[in-house]
Amino acid sequence: MNKNLFSLAFATFLATVPATAAMAAETDTLRIGTEGAYPPFNYMTADGKLGGFDLEIGRALCKEMQTKCSFVAQDWDGIIPALKAGKYDVIIASMFITEKRKKQVSFTDAYQKSAMTFVTPKDSNLTDFSPAAMAGKTIGAQGSTTQADYISALYPDSDVRMYPTQDAVNLDLVSGRLDAQVGDLIPMLEWTQKSDDGACCQLAGELITDPRFVGDGVGMAVRKEDDALRQKLNKALTAIVADGTYKAINDKFFTINILTLQ
Repeated sequence: MNKNLFSLAFATFLATVPATAAMAAETDTLRIGTEGAYPPFNYMTADGKLGGFDLEIGRALCKEMQTKCSFVAQDWDGIIPALKAGKYDVIIASMFITEKRKKQVSFTDAYQKSAMTFVTPKDSNLTDFSPAAMAGKTIGAQGSTTQADYISALYPDSDVRMYPTQDAVNLDLVSGRLDAQVGDLIPMLEWTQKSDDGACCQLAGELITDPRFVGDGVGMAVRKEDDALRQKLNKALTAIVADGTYKAINDKFFTINILTLQ
């Protein structure tokens, strides 16, 4: 080879090394999608950053896997489509593991136990939450959730209303525009017991544990082709539960163990 041509080729090769390294570094970052509107699991802080239980669990998993992580806020109704489109690598957003969702994504082991609950104003006289008793009543839920699926399927004679966020459901319940709402147990427990606006309201009826709607707990979702990542997340989850990291994060946010609901 001509000496000058060799030098030019070698220089070109060297010029590509930093770019290749940068691409590798970017690939080594686990991109985590979450909602940012579901306190205390995920929310936006006063300074505009993502925070909450899901975020801290995500950081702990990344530390255990010895990888960097970044977080992407995504509206709930588009959270699975954005995962499938490659916007991020995993959803950590307190998502129930259901058969319906398993058709689109693969789930890790559960990192929370799941249940739903009715919530009513404290001055409500509702005690029977059967579909017949709730006929004509106004029931709310966040759209595109298992709570929404539940009331849509079982309460055809009720006035069922869907909202873009959980905060919007809460607001209409506080304002008297709903007779009841159905929500995820832990956020509803925290909202009614620890927030000023939630002091108006109470959990009501029996816990909703129908597996058709609450599934097999709450898991992290990955694309179906990313089974190696799913296994790495499962291994990391087992490790942070065993070494006490999970409990330390749990206890910062909740008064009960959300792996057991006790």
